[in-house]
Amino acid sequence: MCVCLIKRYFSMLHREFAGYNGKALSADLMAGLTVAAVAIPLALAFAVSSGADPASGLITAIIAGVVIGALSGASYQISGPTGAMAAILFSLSLKYGLSGMFFAGMLSGVFLILASFLKLGKLTRFIPAPVITGFTSGIAIIIAAGQIDNFFGVKATGDTLLARIGSYFTNGFSPNWEAVFFGLLVIVIMIIYPKKWNAKFPSSLAGIIVAVILNMIFSFDVGVVGEIPRTLLPEARLTFADIRLSDLGNFIAPGISIAALGMIESLLCGASAGRMKNEKLDADQELLAQGIGNLILPFFGGIPATAAIARTSVAIKSGARTRLASIFHSIGILLSMFLLGPVMSRIPLAALAGVLMVTAWRMNEWHAIRYLFRRRMGSGIAKFLITMCATVVLDLTWAIVIGVAVSILMFVVRCADLTVEISGVESDRLPEGSHVDLTVSEGTQIIYVGGPLFFGSMEKLAAALEQDELKRNLILSMRGVPMMDAGAAQVLYEHVEALHETGRTISFCGVAPAVRRMLDRAGVTALCGEDAYYWDAVAAMEQTMPAACGPAAEL
Repeated sequence: MCVCLIKRYFSMLHREFAGYNGKALSADLMAGLTVAAVAIPLALAFAVSSGADPASGLITAIIAGVVIGALSGASYQISGPTGAMAAILFSLSLKYGLSGMFFAGMLSGVFLILASFLKLGKLTRFIPAPVITGFTSGIAIIIAAGQIDNFFGVKATGDTLLARIGSYFTNGFSPNWEAVFFGLLVIVIMIIYPKKWNAKFPSSLAGIIVAVILNMIFSFDVGVVGEIPRTLLPEARLTFADIRLSDLGNFIAPGISIAALGMIESLLCGASAGRMKNEKLDADQELLAQGIGNLILPFFGGIPATAAIARTSVAIKSGARTRLASIFHSIGILLSMFLLGPVMSRIPLAALAGVLMVTAWRMNEWHAIRYLFRRRMGSGIAKFLITMCATVVLDLTWAIVIGVAVSILMFVVRCADLTVEISGVESDRLPEGSHVDLTVSEGTQIIYVGGPLFFGSMEKLAAALEQDELKRNLILSMRGVPMMDAGAAQVLYEHVEALHETGRTISFCGVAPAVRRMLDRAGVTALCGEDAYYWDAVAAMEQTMPAACGPAAEL
C-alpha cells in the first residue's frame, strides 16, 4: 500500500511538472503571494477564534502550506486554519486548554494517515448535498457566535457555545463601543469593497490595514492581537514530554472528530476546486498529506489544518500552475511574520471579528439554500435544518452522522412505498399475432411490482400474494424492481412455495439481472425452474406456463 502511494505520488509530480519553465514559475510565485495576502488575516482570525494565540494561525498556515501542499493529492490545494476547524477547536480549547488542543490535533494526524491507508476518502461521496449545506451553515453560526466577545469587547463564561451565550444574560452585557466601531468598520469595508479589486487585493486585508492604521494613530482602548513571536518554535507548543498515554482516553474522541472534519472539508474542497481546474484529486494521497501535516503541526505550536476552498480558489483564479504556489504562499506569510510582526501586533481583535463575521455569512451556500426552499423540497429542507441544528448544539462529527442517518431513514421510508397492482388479462389488448390460449388468459393474473424489494417494502407484496381470490396462473411482472435484498428474497421464496402447494403456477417477467441473481441464491429459481422467466407477460402466457412453478391444477 505504502509503495503504491509513493509510486502514484511521483507519477503525479512527473505529470504536474512536465514542461515546467520560467513562465510557470512566475505564475506560481504571483499566485502564491496573492493567496498569502488572503491567508494572513484569516489565519490570525481563525487562530483567535480557536482559542489559540494569533501566531499559531500564522505558523499553521506556513507549515501546512509547505508540508501538506508539497504532499497533496492535487496541484491546487492550499491548506491552513479554517473556520470549520476553528468551530470545533474552540470548545476543545475551553475544556482542555492549548495542550489538549495540540494533543488532539496530533492524534487527528494519526487517524488521517490510517484513513488514507484504509481508503476511507470514498465515504464522503455518500454524504448528501443538503447535509453538507446544513453542516456548513451550522459552522457559520458557530463562527459568528464565537466572535461576539471580540466584536463587542465583552467576556463570556461557559464551556459550550450555548452556555457562553447564556452568560450574556446572567452576567450582564456591556459593549465596548470602540471595539464595535472597528468591527463595523471592517464589515462595511468588506461589503462595499469592489469585487474587481478583490482578486488582486482582498477586502479582508484592506479592512485590517485601515483598522490597524487607525489604532496606531489614535491608540483606541480595545483588545489587540498582541506580540507576534518571530519564531516557528514558540513556547506554546507540543513536546514529547506532554504526550502521556494516561491522557489518551480523553482525546481519542476529539481526535476522531478533528480527523473526520479535516477529511470531509479537504476532500470536498478538492472535488470543488478540481472542477475549476479540470484536475482530479487523489483522495488517498490527500488524506496522507493532511495526516502528516497535522501530525507535525502541534510540535510547532500550530493548530489543526485542512484544505481551504477560499484560498484554493484564489490560487486557481490567480493562475497557479503547480503545488509550488502553496509553498510560495507559506514563504510570503513567513516574511510578513518576521518583517511586519510589530504592525500585526496592533491589529484590533474586533477587526478580526468583523472579518470572521463576514466570512461566516459568505460561507453559507446561499444558492443551495434558496434552491431547497424555492423548490419546496421537504426532505432536503429537513436534512438541512436537522444537520444545521445538530452542528450548533452537538459535536460536529455527530452532526454529520445524524444528517446522514436522517437521509438514510428518509430514503428507506420512501423506498418502502412499493407499488403492487393485480390485473387480469384483457384479451382485446393482446398484441396482434400472439398465440395466447384464451382459456389460459382467463385463468391468469399479472401482479405488477414497482420499487426496490427489501425488508421495509416486502409486506405489501406479501399481502398481495396471500389473497384467497388469486387465479390459477400468476405472473410477477418485476420490470420496475431495480434491486432485491436477501430478506425480501427469502419472504418471496416462502410465498411462492405456499402458492405452489395450493396448485397455482408462478412465472416471472422483466426480471433485472441483479434481481435474478438474488432469486437464484434464494432458491426461487430451483423451486420454479429455469424456464419460469420470460421477457414479458405475453411470452409467459404463450407458453401456457408449462414449466412455471406449481402443477396446473384446477382451483
